[in-house]
Amino acid sequence: MRRGIFRPAARVASAVLIGSFLVGSLVSASAEEFPREAYSYPVAGLDAAAEDAFYRGRVEFMRSWSFPPGGGEASGLGPLFNRISCAACHQKNGRGQPPSGPDERMLSMLVRLSVPGDGPHGAPKPHPAYGGQLNEEGAPGVPGEGRAAISWEAITATLADGSIVALRRPRIEFVGLAYGPLDGALFSPRVAPAVFGDGLLESVPIETMKRIAAEQPAQGVHGVVNEVYDVISGQMVPGRFGWKANSPNLKQQIAEAFIGDLGVTTPLFPEDQCTEQQAACRAATKSKNRPELDAIRLDDIDFFNAHLAPPPRRDTDNPQVARGETLFLASGCGVCHVPSLKTEAHPKFSQTLPAQTIAPYTDLLLHDMGEALADGRPDFHASGRQWRTAPLWGVGLAPIVNEHSLLLHDGRARTLEEAILWHGGEGEAAKAAYAALKRDEREALIAFLRSL
Repeated sequence: MRRGIFRPAARVASAVLIGSFLVGSLVSASAEEFPREAYSYPVAGLDAAAEDAFYRGRVEFMRSWSFPPGGGEASGLGPLFNRISCAACHQKNGRGQPPSGPDERMLSMLVRLSVPGDGPHGAPKPHPAYGGQLNEEGAPGVPGEGRAAISWEAITATLADGSIVALRRPRIEFVGLAYGPLDGALFSPRVAPAVFGDGLLESVPIETMKRIAAEQPAQGVHGVVNEVYDVISGQMVPGRFGWKANSPNLKQQIAEAFIGDLGVTTPLFPEDQCTEQQAACRAATKSKNRPELDAIRLDDIDFFNAHLAPPPRRDTDNPQVARGETLFLASGCGVCHVPSLKTEAHPKFSQTLPAQTIAPYTDLLLHDMGEALADGRPDFHASGRQWRTAPLWGVGLAPIVNEHSLLLHDGRARTLEEAILWHGGEGEAAKAAYAALKRDEREALIAFLRSL
């Protein structure tokens, strides 16, 4: 056993209750004993070699990177970047949060950038001076690109029984821009998403996603599969990761984060992303290690992320939770937040992630969520109003693991109720059904969500 590496207590297979039937789930019962670490356990059943790969990947996820010209395995940060490690944004493998006001820096949040038109393969077209996202930090001698200052506008929503719920929406101002104005830019603030359960989501057959999309119009919604570019195969394939399902697989998503958030090159993205206007970035001293995260270490972190287990459900014998589940389904929430999905054996990790039934509460599809949540920034086939259905598993533990309850892509929702009330577009009917419930019914539905 390596010193200094967190290893959970003995793991056992548990079962998840969905409706009236049990669903087997390879998760750790120890998450119930140590909820602060509930997003950090590997799936059950890993042998010694697989456990070693998992913890090697965890080291890479936790690693703090440094600037060149050092020759160590952590050398290669920047020249432009947002944070120095994966764990800095995905703390305890959970979700990030936005600043509380304009004087705070974005520590687990970033801003995607583009300009109108299509980039390579139909991707967002990078801003000519700033690229695909705002990198607030720079290596010595390299100016950071600037800062996104967030402020909050207060509004209210009124429910059917007269209850008033306070809501807020973000306003972004760019300050200290180092490479000229951002006039005409499309931008989208996004918090870091939770990363557990991704290997199981990667195992959901595309045929299942397409079947759900074909069935949904009869239920009043129109989920669609995004089509994105896979740099490994060189083909357009279905997307399933990211806030807009804009990444095709877990390994590419990881590599995109390394180059975009840390400025660290990988075999998938071997070149630094400096624009023509960023002379200091292009002239910066390069790392001696190229790529800076090699294929073996990228495989380790891919294995780690793929094998992080979703936590088991809680309070399944609570009558209020059972009532809330019934109301959740009756309100139409389960049409998009699909309670259970059957996976195939994982395409790369079939021995450790076999076929099973999971309870992610997502369809992995894009949905038009209305103008209030729109960012106006297309991403491959996703429009500026479309977002991937966020998985709900583990959502009730976020206040314990991450010590905040902020939800949605920009963290505007401070409670589960606020998140529901921001639903529009295809989510409007479910929101209206929730708003029409009596207070005790709303409390039961929220209690159900907290049990996930």
